[in-house]
Amino acid sequence: MSEDLFVHHCAPTLAGLKTGSLFACGFESESEMKNTVRAVNRRLKSKGLCFVPMKYSGKKALLYLYRPDKLRLDLKCSGANAILSGCGYSTEHPGRCISCLRRKLSQSEEFPHEIGLFLGYPPDDVKGFIEQGAKNCKCSGCWKVYGDEKLALSLFVKYKKCREIYCRKHAEGFSLERLAVAAKQ
Repeated sequence: MSEDLFVHHCAPTLAGLKTGSLFACGFESESEMKNTVRAVNRRLKSKGLCFVPMKYSGKKALLYLYRPDKLRLDLKCSGANAILSGCGYSTEHPGRCISCLRRKLSQSEEFPHEIGLFLGYPPDDVKGFIEQGAKNCKCSGCWKVYGDEKLALSLFVKYKKCREIYCRKHAEGFSLERLAVAAKQ
């Protein structure tokens, strides 16, 4: 996995602006993917980040970088909790939620719509997407917006700017460790 690809897809999470990032990446083997995941975790664990494979198929992996403390807070939100409970998740433990999401991903070719909650999307937008079948949104960018359009548009701009800055800084030689913002205590 190239670090450029990682930074491009994960910049807002590395910066602490977003709960999680999900992206697909090619690997020669499952063992290569697992070694890469272990190496990234060693490098970023002290910054409050966790990197996990969500699905491996053929020579492609779906990878998830997230901030466990931020995910825990996101899932405590009543809107997120209601959505996940309705989809069969036990929301008391974020780790169990991730395990449940991994199972759902491995059993289907389609993404479970609640996946947005693991990426830091607002519960109103995830709920709207589920209920509307991806139709009738107010606008779209990083996700389809059904709730607070003004907030979402400002986040889209912030994430894009972050990605641009992080990709430039990485190209200038900044390491992942230097780019990753430490979790707030």
